[in-house]
Formats: sequence, structure tokens, C-alpha cells
Amino acid sequence: MSEKIIIVPYDESWPELFQEVGQRLRQALQEKALRIDHIGSTSIPGLAAKPIIDIQISVTDLEEVESYKGPLVQAGFVHRSDNPELTKRYFRETPGARRTHIHMRRAGSWPEQFALLFRDYLRLHPEDCLAYAELKYQLAAMYMKPHERSLYVEAKEPFIWGVMKKADKWSQEVGWQQGKSDA
Repeated sequence: MSEKIIIVPYDESWPELFQEVGQRLRQALQEKALRIDHIGSTSIPGLAAKPIIDIQISVTDLEEVESYKGPLVQAGFVHRSDNPELTKRYFRETPGARRTHIHMRRAGSWPEQFALLFRDYLRLHPEDCLAYAELKYQLAAMYMKPHERSLYVEAKEPFIWGVMKKADKWSQEVGWQQGKSDA
């Protein structure tokens, strides 16, 4: 069941909420998690967002999902095996818990790097961050019905790819590399 898209102003507590969950995930997964990073809009200071903490866990091999699943379930997450995206394994919060999306990706993969570069670029480019916030508010108002979530996501894609074109150029100019893991 889809929910209505709600965009809220940036909340200063989002990094702390990530740290709480990130530490719990680090304890649960130990060295199995090569990286645990706060990604998505709640990871970008000043950016309006859906109030959902997105976390990326980088692992050596996605096919070993069973070895990750037990510790993540014990840490309070549910494996969503129905996720159609084959480049990640997806976990969500248990019913009634704070909204958290866990995206498990192979370390060094293009999708893993995409999420980190997009985040890092927007953190350092406030004009693009502001434009993204404005777009999200407009689209949330346009696609107000719960079943229109996919339309909202699709409508953001041209903007995201435009930012990624800039981010790619920027990354080459500054020699961008992923920093240390967030947790």
C-alpha cells in the first residue's frame, strides 16, 4: 500500500537518528558491512525531504543476503524480498517503528557510488540543493494521491540526472573519492 508523499523542511535531528541506527547496524553486522552511510535527502543539511532515514550498507557480495538477513532482523528490520531492483537488497523498519530504508549494495558498484556522489555533491552545492527542494515540494503537491508515488519518483529523474552530470564533472575536477564510512 502506498502512502501520500509528504515533504518536510530539513530536521536537525536526522543525522542523530541516522547515528543511532547506524551504530545498531554496525554492532549487528560487524565487519560484514564494509560501509554504512547516511544517504538520500535526509543526509543533506538544509534539504527538505520525506522524513525517512535512508541508509546504504556496502557489502562484498549481495548473494550472501542470508548471512546479513539474520543480524538485520535482530536489529529490527524486515527484508523486502519483493524489491525488483537487482542491484540491491532492501530492508525496512518493522511495523510501528520510525521509517528507515536500508539499501544494501555491493561495495564499489555503480549504484553505491551514485548514491554517495549525489549526496556529496548536493552537500557542497546549495543552489542545486535549493532547486531540488523546490522541485520536491512542487511534485508532492502535483502527485498528492498515494497511488501516484511512482509518478513523483519518475518526475524527479530529469533533475537528478542533470545534477549527476554536474556531479560527474565536479568529481573529476576535485578528484572526488568516497570519504570514510558514516558508521
